[in-house]
Amino acid sequence: MPATRFDLIAFDGDDTLWHNERSYRYGRERFRQILATAGVVRSEEEIEERVNTTEVENIRYYGYGVSSFALSLIETAIELTGGRITGAALREVIALAKQMLTEEVELFPGAREAVTALAKSHPLILITKGDLLHQTSKVDRSGLRPSFRGIEVVSHKTREVYEEILLRQGVSPSRFLMVGNSLRSDILPVVESGGWAVYVPAELSWSHEHADLSEGARERCFEIASLEQLPGLLEAL
Repeated sequence: MPATRFDLIAFDGDDTLWHNERSYRYGRERFRQILATAGVVRSEEEIEERVNTTEVENIRYYGYGVSSFALSLIETAIELTGGRITGAALREVIALAKQMLTEEVELFPGAREAVTALAKSHPLILITKGDLLHQTSKVDRSGLRPSFRGIEVVSHKTREVYEEILLRQGVSPSRFLMVGNSLRSDILPVVESGGWAVYVPAELSWSHEHADLSEGARERCFEIASLEQLPGLLEAL
């Protein structure tokens, strides 16, 4: 347990501070509607499996985010139709992507209050995956940017990525706390590097972000039900 307060606290953005996965759930449903209108007869399960498989395979090419998602939908549509998908249908996919990129940013309960309160006592940064333009736009539209001294938009969240960020910040991993909803991206890489983490489970999350915590990892990870409990947790620590 840290003897004194942390030198740096970082927050994840998507599905930690603001809703994100539900937008992708809507995107998948809209995609199925587009395919049905184009005459593609496939089960919901088959389409979902094909989209997920294509998304995961494309992470190494496009990273994370709406643009990657849209390209994966287009690729899936081409594969499911043997290349016969119409330009009109693909235009609908592009329109869907633009809608997702510009939709309102809705914060989770307690997010604004937690970030604002902690910014008064700790240096805060945001570490989030995805497209640089989209993520920085969401930070601005969320109204939370003034509370963060830095914004890190990364392609992947690995132990090496976190260690590089901490090196630039001049902070030891043992004095660093990460707050996030993804065990795979926000929790495991941090505790493996010697840092601390607060896990805030999201009601909706992409299956790719699921992971299991070892007993050793659990010793450096705290779990809370919502961000409303975060200031109290840190005060207790």
